Amino acid sequence: MNGTIVECNTAYGGKRGDTRSHLQAAKDHGFTAIAPVDIMDAEGEVELPVEGGKHLKADIVGKNYLNYDFTVVLSHFKGHAMGGFGGAIKNISIGIASSNGKRNIHSAGTSTTSWGHPAQDDFLESMAEAAKAVIDHCGENILYISVANNLSVDCDCDSSPADPQMGDIGILASLDPVALDKACTDLVRSSKDHGKIHLIERIDSRHGMHTLDYAEQLGIGSQKYELVELD
Repeated sequence: MNGTIVECNTAYGGKRGDTRSHLQAAKDHGFTAIAPVDIMDAEGEVELPVEGGKHLKADIVGKNYLNYDFTVVLSHFKGHAMGGFGGAIKNISIGIASSNGKRNIHSAGTSTTSWGHPAQDDFLESMAEAAKAVIDHCGENILYISVANNLSVDCDCDSSPADPQMGDIGILASLDPVALDKACTDLVRSSKDHGKIHLIERIDSRHGMHTLDYAEQLGIGSQKYELVELD
């Protein structure tokens, strides 16, 4: 695609908490050998307006995101300690947000310096609102690919994630992030793999499906879909 791998710095320190360390981590993992890597908030941030939200007025993203005319969202679908699961919606909301933007989402719009202690549904809804800001900005120039393998109950951002207890599902793609996340969760639930119970418990204990219900209300996608299998 002759594209650029884009990221923003994290809001919790670690090896991706500042631009220099983040670029070194990208090099250590082989990403810089594939394509240029742009830490988009290295030189500042911008606000993308959130239309129709009740928590966020704007999504704060890395300034360099405005340099790109098409976004391919490549997500690792898996569990998540806070969101229940991480997929396309989480990736475009938390992933494209700057460090301040990440805190803004986690705090449900109350702070850019602290994660705060919002109600769980307020946090989930804030992720959907941030995703809407990105989708509105991109228009039709965005597509989503989710790799449903190594299905741990924990996110890759966890320094010591739990080992996966169910088998890989495969790779899914869509122009609709809500449909894609719903399809991934449906395939987990319909799997004959007994190990799925751990991931389902993680999703449901965090009320994770509410993210999709609210995203659908915001008009960024539909939970109804047709699953087309490709050999």
